Amino acid sequence: MPRFYCSLPLTSGADITLPPTAARHVQVLRLQPDDDITLFDGRGGEYSARVTRMGRSDVDVQVGEHFAIEREAPVAVHLISGMPANERMDWLIEKATELGAASIQPLAAARSVVKLSGERAAKRQAHWQAIAVSSCEQCGRNRVPEVHAPLSLAQWIQKPPEAALAPDAKRLVLSLREGNRPLRELVADTPNVWILHGPEGGLTPEEEDAALAAGFAPASLGNRVLRAETAAMASLSQLVFG
Repeated sequence: MPRFYCSLPLTSGADITLPPTAARHVQVLRLQPDDDITLFDGRGGEYSARVTRMGRSDVDVQVGEHFAIEREAPVAVHLISGMPANERMDWLIEKATELGAASIQPLAAARSVVKLSGERAAKRQAHWQAIAVSSCEQCGRNRVPEVHAPLSLAQWIQKPPEAALAPDAKRLVLSLREGNRPLRELVADTPNVWILHGPEGGLTPEEEDAALAAGFAPASLGNRVLRAETAAMASLSQLVFG
């Protein structure tokens, strides 16, 4: 059954007009009145729904039963990702969402090829958030990970999210430095993990030093040098699937 994200709060029995993006997707699939769909609003669970009217550019539906279904990972993994070039960040967002990332913080690292600011950064953030939504529609997740606005590492360290400072949080930086420890050893029984990794070329020594000074522990995925997007997926896979 087709699944669509609805940015409006959903309630069983409500008659609603779908937001433009969801309506456009319904129309692209050439659905008709009385066709059944699944809706989710990111607040938990999903709803059955039925198309009641197809307009030229709008779609009305009646919201049906709520199902308390969650498909979230057993560990909340937050990525702080040095932005790779070209469309690799799009790929990272899509696959990280499928694998269950709780949130994604694009990082403007010193060696990042992509440089974003102002209106261009806002547009790219909206684009990445839309990719996360689409990925949730495809993979069955009912909670959409937030893709934050790009920040430098110094900005993130200066004002980290409160959840990253919680007693149950573990902050790790992927590193090839001597003294690092395997990722799995560092996150045993940890429900809230923050993983920092660099872009092409990795983090600079100064950035790694700043991360370690801010409480990040050096973690290893092995002795091979991985691409930025590969490192993110490998980290998620180890933590989510064990």
